Amino acid sequence: MAKPMLNSEITCPACGHKKTEIMPTDACQWFYECESCHELLKPNSGDCCVYCSYGSVKCPPIQAGDSCCG
Repeated sequence: MAKPMLNSEITCPACGHKKTEIMPTDACQWFYECESCHELLKPNSGDCCVYCSYGSVKCPPIQAGDSCCG
């Protein structure tokens, strides 16, 4: 099995600011504060975390074909 990609570029839907972050492999990230406009991002309905909603790469469990967050 391929190693999951851990870098994901989050794009804030409020202001368009982009930042590359390293995703955690042992936890879900449900909240993310944009460093530009300070909007608090939460996952969209049906997504497990902010990386699946706003990131350029889905979170490691989803990349592996598993469910995220239990």
